Amino acid sequence: MKNLKSFLIVGLIAFGLYAFTSSQGGEEWEIPAKYKKMTNPTDPEDEEGLEIGEELYMQHCKSCHGKEGLGDGPKAKDQNGDLGDFSSEKFQKQSDGVVFYKSYIGRDDMPNFEKKITDEEEMWFVVNFVRTLGE
Repeated sequence: MKNLKSFLIVGLIAFGLYAFTSSQGGEEWEIPAKYKKMTNPTDPEDEEGLEIGEELYMQHCKSCHGKEGLGDGPKAKDQNGDLGDFSSEKFQKQSDGVVFYKSYIGRDDMPNFEKKITDEEEMWFVVNFVRTLGE
């Protein structure tokens, strides 16, 4: 009986820690294979595209992710998950398709932008701009 009680206590503690880290954005993103393999159809060095991407980023992303993509925007403290650091090596190692998926489709506190940015090419411009934050 004593072992069962100890087992239950340890189980409850483990579940509580799991629930806390999950609510803090600790779980990995599940990226569909389609997006993992996706290649960027735009020229990442196109100046006009980068300007459009920057404008859209400042309009839709800056409030949470911050002007420089450090996750320090004015709304960041209201979010549950890790907003990431777009300048980090870990972020920049992600494929363009993965960044596109996370930015466009979203999950949890990261909103879906399919209805706000209806032109996928413009979303690719945002991906290109975000890549410049790692330079």
